[in-house]
Amino acid sequence: MTARELLQQVAIDRGDAEGLLANALRVDRAWLFAHGDEPVDDTCAEHFMAQARARAGGEPLAYLLGYRDFWNLRLSVNRDVLVPRRETEHLVEWAIERIDAGARRVLDLGTGSGAIALACKSERPEVEMCAVDSGQNALSCARANGESLGLEVDWLCSDWFDKVPPSCWDLVVSNPPYIAANDAHLSQGDLPAEPALALIGGHTGLESIDHIVGRAPDFLRPGGWLLLEHGFDQAEAVAALLRARGFSTVSTRRDWSGQARMTGGQWLS
Repeated sequence: MTARELLQQVAIDRGDAEGLLANALRVDRAWLFAHGDEPVDDTCAEHFMAQARARAGGEPLAYLLGYRDFWNLRLSVNRDVLVPRRETEHLVEWAIERIDAGARRVLDLGTGSGAIALACKSERPEVEMCAVDSGQNALSCARANGESLGLEVDWLCSDWFDKVPPSCWDLVVSNPPYIAANDAHLSQGDLPAEPALALIGGHTGLESIDHIVGRAPDFLRPGGWLLLEHGFDQAEAVAALLRARGFSTVSTRRDWSGQARMTGGQWLS
């Protein structure tokens, strides 16, 4: 069977199908257009068809490919980590702004695949970066990404701040779980296949964020910043939590689609 015929056999998004077939053949997608009439050997064809069935069954494309491109990096991903989203690149941009303004010691809470920490480190290699996750398997994935990219990060297994040295961070950045436990979106798209601990922030979705906001001042240097990613409808609530805890200069930023998705503040006390 030819590459073109294989693509016509599967009932998934065409772009996903092309990505899976190119990955199976170890070619780029342009090859499929130039050589679509060439036969595909049976082993590759069977592998492609199995992956296409898995994709049709809800397996995220990134898990099937084994990687996700984020920022200017290719990150290995698996079922132990959340698939990095494009929206989170805005959080990286904000973090880099704070680094350029003087932040030298940066803490990434709930690092998952290491996306935020590694993106920041790749752009500003002089920064001292520590990345925390409570899951050993997730941390192993992040550490492997750091090693493959040649980026030095201090990887720490900790339940949020529990094992983090206090009073020494210029910037704390986090994309924590923020979906409510009963949110209907958890049963849609790729979310059922992703780790619940990285998605569900508690009964209301704000519990993890509330915990981080409450403890962060004990770990920030005077003048340090806390930057948080959150749900599209949580900006006002997150800003209120920051102000109530005593943060100043609280502001919210929007993502590619115009949704308010990141809120941060400065600790001056």
